Amino acid sequence: MTGIQNGGANGGGANIFAKKQLPYNDFGTWLNSRFPYKVQKISVNAGFSCPNRDGRISFGGCSFCDNNTFNPAYCDSRKSITGQLDAGKRFFARKYPDMRYLAYFQAYTNTYAPLDTLKRRYEEALSVDNVVGLVIGTRPDCVDGKTLDYLEALARQAFVIVEYGIESVNDATLARINRGHTFECSRRAIEETAGRGITTGGHVIVGLPGEDESDNLRQAEIISETKLDILKIHQLQIIKGTRLAAEYAEHPFKLYTPEEYATMLTEYIRRLRPTIVLDRFTSQSPGDMLVAPRWGLKNHEFANLLANHMRQTGAYQGQLYSKNLIR
Repeated sequence: MTGIQNGGANGGGANIFAKKQLPYNDFGTWLNSRFPYKVQKISVNAGFSCPNRDGRISFGGCSFCDNNTFNPAYCDSRKSITGQLDAGKRFFARKYPDMRYLAYFQAYTNTYAPLDTLKRRYEEALSVDNVVGLVIGTRPDCVDGKTLDYLEALARQAFVIVEYGIESVNDATLARINRGHTFECSRRAIEETAGRGITTGGHVIVGLPGEDESDNLRQAEIISETKLDILKIHQLQIIKGTRLAAEYAEHPFKLYTPEEYATMLTEYIRRLRPTIVLDRFTSQSPGDMLVAPRWGLKNHEFANLLANHMRQTGAYQGQLYSKNLIR
């Protein structure tokens, strides 16, 4: 089994991170504990579509979404999966020649195809030299029993993470951003995936329109009661050409400054189950595509800002978890 153990809150709220470098359970440390060598994700665009774009659920996608904001230059669906991975390996090998890689199926919905197609594309990725596992980004409404059974078997042979776009635990927000599913759908997919022993990740966005700090902190408590192993948290970014950009231009809503976001995230993390691994806290979209907020910070710079704030305030992951159990 590749998943981490999902325990409850540490007894009495003791600071289990006191002797660690970071006051939260970070992905890099967790990943290093599972491999005897350095491992890097390489994004792959496998040419999948999305039911929120092709009309099965809706057209146009989520109101915030433009996949071009996170596709690196080497990630090109016109190339084969092998070709994309080889290009990504060349990009990273200049700095780390002994690196191993995880093929990150990131763009669009990477379980949205017949099972035979999924098998061909995943197994092609795993056949590439020095690729030691998969990270599969998808929607919670695009998995079924047969797909999860296959992924369960695959996870016995290779390192596999299935990462669900949750975005919010608030159904009104999910409807407003045209997500096309409810939070109960996310909860069910997480339970079914983790229940098969597959390492299960999730992605949420903090600062979505209509949600305030109390909604964000409630989200942390609810997320903690799922069986998620790994969580990505991103600030809301307004991307040019999206429906959210038009909404923001007509009726601007609050966006966090870096300092406000760090303060809010500190309280969020204090409420999270301490065994959840935290992968990322920010997204960094290309400047020519970004409307707002323009922080001028790289992802690692914000992570340093957050860690310093948590240390200065004596905060750590799970500090308030035992006091906020959802029944």
